Amino acid sequence: MAVYSAGLLGYRVGPAGPEVFIAHMGGPFWARKQQHAWTVPKGMYDPAEETPAAAAEREFAEEIGVPAPDGDRLDLGEIKLSGGKRLRTYAVAAPDLAFVASNTFEVEWPRGSGRVREYPEVDRAEWVSLETAADRLVKGQLPLLDRLRTALAARPGDPEGASRPSEGLEESPEP
Repeated sequence: MAVYSAGLLGYRVGPAGPEVFIAHMGGPFWARKQQHAWTVPKGMYDPAEETPAAAAEREFAEEIGVPAPDGDRLDLGEIKLSGGKRLRTYAVAAPDLAFVASNTFEVEWPRGSGRVREYPEVDRAEWVSLETAADRLVKGQLPLLDRLRTALAARPGDPEGASRPSEGLEESPEP
């Protein structure tokens, strides 16, 4: 049985070029890691109960602590991650995003200790360049950066990079 996940990638375009809003995974395993320890705010959903766009917005709010930003959604498509999970991602121009707080999860830590601790699912989120994001994102999500770069390059007359759908990428319907 396939596992489905959906995410929302905030982006902005400034004088130094495009930047994306990515989240550092919380919990003890990721605490001291930077390289390939970041993610698009995302989470699992059941396609029989929720659309990927609605799931992406719900997960964004849970992991970042603010409602998903308004604006046109660029459908960056679906990628298959290691382990078979399918990740559908949408991008949205959102220049003013800031991390507030994340929902939490429980895990036995240290492993085998019998002690269950609570950790934030995301411990911080930041704006970074596409180049920095390529070093930080988990490897399976790297194709999303190329898809976003392609979508933004197809919008030469749009200073925000957000008001027209790109060729080959469709805007998602309003949830």
